[in-house]
Amino acid sequence: MNEKLQPVVSALTARPGFRSEEFRGEVTLFVPAEQIVDTCRLLRDEFHFDMLVAETAVDYWPKLEPRFHVVYLLYSFASNANLNLRAPLDGNAPHLPTIEGIYPNANWYERELWDMFGIRFDGHSDLRRILMPAEWEGHPLRKDYPLGYEEVQFSFNHKEVDSKKPYARE
Repeated sequence: MNEKLQPVVSALTARPGFRSEEFRGEVTLFVPAEQIVDTCRLLRDEFHFDMLVAETAVDYWPKLEPRFHVVYLLYSFASNANLNLRAPLDGNAPHLPTIEGIYPNANWYERELWDMFGIRFDGHSDLRRILMPAEWEGHPLRKDYPLGYEEVQFSFNHKEVDSKKPYARE
């Protein structure tokens, strides 16, 4: 593990509900969802992780507990170090508190997560769709979202796919 991250990881994993993993030099801290705001504030104020580089989510459907992980990538200019945070969420009405008061650019990331995954951020200043039209139903990046796609036509299946095209029924 990066020696710059060791004090951070030691301080946070000493708390109940926190754990860490390392894979190929990247450190990930698993944070209980209800403690994400306090954790981000601590990381910004005491450990100088002053930039939210990215915020995204992962859907583990059909698994429901936890179904989602909200992933935060933080960067410290002072120590030139990256730190990943993961907040596991239940699959039924997933929500967690917003961190836009700590990292203002989280506003856009959280709107995207609401739009694409349906993860609600409590206390967000303007939680509305950002990519899809306002009247759109559902959240397209959820694994249980209906695809409704057309099968791709290749040389091995072109006759079968072609027979399903609208002009084939005329």
